[in-house]
Amino acid sequence: MFQGASSLNLDAKGRMSIPARHRDALIVQCEGRVTLTKHPHGCLLFFPRPVWETHREQIAAWPMSARAWQRIFLGNAVDVELDGAGRILVAPELRAAAGLSKEVMLLGMGSHFEIWDAAKLAENESQAVESGMPDVLNNFSF
Repeated sequence: MFQGASSLNLDAKGRMSIPARHRDALIVQCEGRVTLTKHPHGCLLFFPRPVWETHREQIAAWPMSARAWQRIFLGNAVDVELDGAGRILVAPELRAAAGLSKEVMLLGMGSHFEIWDAAKLAENESQAVESGMPDVLNNFSF
């Protein structure tokens, strides 16, 4: 299970260093082979390859009425590998789609990660708090 937030920087070539705690797990879990794709909320999804392959099969089986959503997830998927320095290269098309510049946030979301432009994530979280908790969370407490 991946969790936690990491503030990272993209280098001039669009590479992002994976924090050691996640890098080690990714090397064990998938030999550093991962997949990135777009998410309609304006971030990127970052999956260990075996997790992505399960999702890919499910998405490919969606009916024709969901073809536009298949294009978003499958049509934008890019397989990448961690390099020797523990970095991944985020394709220019994906960087542009998510509005990623230099400062990014990597969020562990259980089985996968989300990659956000840092300013966009802060704005998104602020809007969520202002909107209040959704009804489905009314009975949730710590």
